[in-house]
Amino acid sequence: MASMSPSLRAAVELTRPGNAVAAGVLTFTGAFVSGGVAAAPLAIAAAVLATIAATAGGNAINDYFDRAIDAVNQPDRPIPRGAISARGALGVSTACFAVATVAALTLPLIAVGIAVVNLLALVVYTEFFKSRPLVGNALVAYLTGSAFLFGGAALGDPLEAGVLFLLAAVATLTREIVKDVEDIAGDRQEELRTFPIVVGRKPALWAGVAALVVAVAASVLPHLDGTFGLSYLLVVIPADAVMLLAALYSFRDPTVSQRWLKRGMFLATVAFVVGRAMVVVG
Repeated sequence: MASMSPSLRAAVELTRPGNAVAAGVLTFTGAFVSGGVAAAPLAIAAAVLATIAATAGGNAINDYFDRAIDAVNQPDRPIPRGAISARGALGVSTACFAVATVAALTLPLIAVGIAVVNLLALVVYTEFFKSRPLVGNALVAYLTGSAFLFGGAALGDPLEAGVLFLLAAVATLTREIVKDVEDIAGDRQEELRTFPIVVGRKPALWAGVAALVVAVAASVLPHLDGTFGLSYLLVVIPADAVMLLAALYSFRDPTVSQRWLKRGMFLATVAFVVGRAMVVVG
């Protein structure tokens, strides 16, 4: 981004492009796990574009609503440091949502339905749900996991990626709780009633660990029901271990913990890709 103008660079940074592209990868993975890329390449491309644009818009509007909190918790973000105005952030978000809408409207009806629900959730999350204990966390968890469902929906069958959705959603729920623990100081200043503030730091973290244990147990189902073979199991078990250890480490260092939770989730995604690939070649 070195050659960009400062305002354009701030606008791109606002969307957190790495995060947005990662969401697009999840949608692509959901499509691959559900039926393979060759089944409908243009539909999958549209779904990936819609996911990237919607995630970028969601990141921008989140920073718009969170600008006062970020001044305490994340002062280096574009709005608090003055790199872009609040109105400019709103404009970036609107443009991204417009691209996402156009791309989503080319997809099957079930995918359009998921896209509509997700776009509305992204818009209202910070203003209406973030401050509600656990509800906001659960919404973010659903949105992350639904990227896999959306990929399957692009092929007309979102439930093929159901276990992957569950694992990703619960891992994200745990990570969101850990992030709220990390942000307690700023959230208290803004009088937000996040889950860790309401129930306490340790009970909140233990709730995240418990939820993750359930998801890890569910992750072996595709092997037990014969959907994926041993290759899947050999990758998903280390992924499960990384996520569980990361969740336990959150009691010591929430910042490091949430980074490893994200890595574990992506490793679990790789397990599903390997599992589907072995089915295809076998």
